[in-house]
Amino acid sequence: MKTTNSRSFKIICSLFLTLTILGVQDSNAQFWKKKKDKKETVKKTPPKKKGKSIKDLTKSSKKIEGLFTIFQDTITGSVKLLVKKDQLNKDFIYFSQIADGVVEAGQFRGAYQGSTVFNLKKFFNRLEFIAPNTAFYFDKNNAISKSSEANISDAVVAAGKILAEDEKTGEFLIDADGLFLSETFTRVKRPRFPGSSPLAFSLGRFDKGKSKVEEIKNYPENTNVKTEYVYNNPSVLNGGSAAVTDGRNVSIKVFHTFMNMPESDYETRLDDARVGYFLTETNDMTSTDVVNYRDFIHRWKLVKKDPNATISEPVTPITWWIENTTPKEFIETIKEGVLAWNEAFEKAGFNNAMVVKVQPDDADWDAGDVRYNVLRWTSSPNPPFGGYGPSFVNPRTGEILGADIMLEYVHFTNRVYYDRVFNNAAALNFTAETEEEEKAKFFQNKNNHLFCSKGHLMHENTLFGQTVLAAAGASDLEMKGMKEQGMKSLIMHEVGHTLGLNHNMKASQLFSPEQLADANFIKGKALTGSVMDYAGINLTKDRSKQGQYYDMAVGPYDVWAIQFGYTPFKSDSEREALLARSTEPALIFGNDADDMRSPGKAIDPRVMIGDLSNDQIRYSIDRIELSNSMMKDIKTRFGTSGESYMQLRQAYYILSGQSATAAGVISRFIGGVYVDRTKPGQDASVKPYTPVSLEDQKRAMNALEKYVFAPDAFNAPADVYNYLARQRRGYNFFSGTEDPKIHEQVLSYQTRILAHIMHPNTLQRISNSELYGNEYKLSTYMTDLNNAMFKQDIRGSVNSFRQNLQAAYTKGLINIITGKSSSRYPVAAKSMAIYNLKNIKTWVSNNTGDIATKAHKNHLKTLITNTMTEIK
Repeated sequence: MKTTNSRSFKIICSLFLTLTILGVQDSNAQFWKKKKDKKETVKKTPPKKKGKSIKDLTKSSKKIEGLFTIFQDTITGSVKLLVKKDQLNKDFIYFSQIADGVVEAGQFRGAYQGSTVFNLKKFFNRLEFIAPNTAFYFDKNNAISKSSEANISDAVVAAGKILAEDEKTGEFLIDADGLFLSETFTRVKRPRFPGSSPLAFSLGRFDKGKSKVEEIKNYPENTNVKTEYVYNNPSVLNGGSAAVTDGRNVSIKVFHTFMNMPESDYETRLDDARVGYFLTETNDMTSTDVVNYRDFIHRWKLVKKDPNATISEPVTPITWWIENTTPKEFIETIKEGVLAWNEAFEKAGFNNAMVVKVQPDDADWDAGDVRYNVLRWTSSPNPPFGGYGPSFVNPRTGEILGADIMLEYVHFTNRVYYDRVFNNAAALNFTAETEEEEKAKFFQNKNNHLFCSKGHLMHENTLFGQTVLAAAGASDLEMKGMKEQGMKSLIMHEVGHTLGLNHNMKASQLFSPEQLADANFIKGKALTGSVMDYAGINLTKDRSKQGQYYDMAVGPYDVWAIQFGYTPFKSDSEREALLARSTEPALIFGNDADDMRSPGKAIDPRVMIGDLSNDQIRYSIDRIELSNSMMKDIKTRFGTSGESYMQLRQAYYILSGQSATAAGVISRFIGGVYVDRTKPGQDASVKPYTPVSLEDQKRAMNALEKYVFAPDAFNAPADVYNYLARQRRGYNFFSGTEDPKIHEQVLSYQTRILAHIMHPNTLQRISNSELYGNEYKLSTYMTDLNNAMFKQDIRGSVNSFRQNLQAAYTKGLINIITGKSSSRYPVAAKSMAIYNLKNIKTWVSNNTGDIATKAHKNHLKTLITNTMTEIK
């Protein structure tokens, strides 16, 4: 019992203790809860701190209202951008152009940087600038369109933190310094290409501290911001030309423009390859056709005031302003060049489609304002172009929204803006480049842009015309007339670009040499099918028959192309009926992609620059003979008066250079294939590919033998060479010798021809085209070339010009067999190269001629022997 009671007591005590502890805990909990509640009732939660408003953040800023309102701080110059809620998820267009730049950097005044669609999206506390991909089209009625975003990347161009938001007005404020003081929107500094010299001029690092927003102009439909980008390079190796004040600190000024997306009532027009328009390329990803192109041509929005009239004025004409920088004596010629296109528009159903005005000296706008299409002038130290007619478009439709034309003053003066430089190494070690090298070189030279170089050719043509006219004793009035014709022709060409037309290098075939020498026949006409060609100047051998020098009206192709681009067609059949005329000789078309100005490029000899007439070979021979005849008297005509011998030097290089250009035209007929762009079923008599006839290829070969490779080719009176002196200026000969490099100059002309007629592409084509009509066999051609190089002087002495040529040619044959490009040559060409080398070795083993000739022949024999040993 005692035990039991004891145990019960323990249980009771334990229970009591437990209850006591629980009671204490509960009591403590209640105490702390009361204490906490008491605290909470005493200390209230502080209100959320209110952020700064848009008004607070912009109180020291100037408000510039427009499409996108911008605030610029009046103390620091920093900028902020105001975005309205209704501007979110809506398409706009961004466009930029160079206000002022540096030619060496590939950026210069008036250079267009392109246009991009963008929209703004809000993502939590930031706004994003999105550039959608516009290169593809999906038909919404096709189920596959549901995957339209698959593997296609849009670009998040920029993202800015929202600094302040006004919920009542639906406005957002973001910092815009990061947008404009960077290369966010447009790339200014060009990338270096493989093979670029480390010593080449290059912009340094972007210096944000020195860069600034220079000017802001705002309008209801567009916002324009002008920035100055400064690039810093403290250890510059190449400071550029005299146009660059300090290579360590180089400025590029850029216009940025934001525009409203145009109204949706613009009617797009699909491209047709028979006519040459610039394009907005898109691919139809729901099409089942073999070719899924859905490309829009670039054209202005022209709408008839009277839709029922055959010819009507447009609701909004294409208005051009002649900038107030234009020399007064040029204004009327420029007007004529612009308004000449009204002839073409009348055929398309519009009168007064083109309007020209002159910018007043007190105008409150400048050429950087995209609302104005301006003919602008520059006089650059190192002109990048002669004329440049860019336009910018709506990337979704191809509608042209604005354009400018840049003109360089130097191309309308007597100045030679560059001195001839010859690459001796390339001339003496002729070889074909690899395809990769050719591609890299092409894009490196173009700086990723296909700028128009019509002005360069026009300048050379005009200087050639001046030289011929001066030598013939022409009057000042005739000289002035020739220059004005050249200017009008150039203006028409550049205006054509701004209407959407690209080059037509095939158009020079319009008239025969006889017709071009008939002054009455050609008066007031286009000398070519299109002013969009790079034709040569029309100079006659018989000066008494000289008529018009350049195109004085738009050509038949130009009229036809404008009809295609701008006629409000009533039906597809009406449009097709117009396009079916493409087989007419006056309407043939071939652009830069087809032209043969570079060795080995393209295949149709009619698509060439510097040519004229429907018999290019004969016209080019006439050009060479005219130059040669003028060369005989240049010392008398140009070297007897004046302050220096620069005029004589200029005349010599212009005449010899024109001969070289004409020779290049002739060379393209060897291995050439005529290309036709007709569609299947359009004309059964026309084939896409037709090799040049045996007769014309042989004519071309004979002309090259006589005027390019002969012992007396590019011959000038010996006493002329003594007077080819450049004007001295300070230390301008410090880095090199000043004596004229006559041998190197002539060899550069000759090896440029060899670079084409011995190019792997040319030799491949000669061999392949034997299968579809080419009668000039590869074996026959290469035998003819070998004979042209050696037969005339193989038994006597070889002059120094021929020695250089024969050595370069022999090395060219060796390179076909063992050079780095040998794999690109067909087996048949390699076989003929070996065959020709063995013949040359036999010829040079006769040990005839003077000492220099014997040494030369021994040199060639050694080269061939070593090569034969190597390939055994």
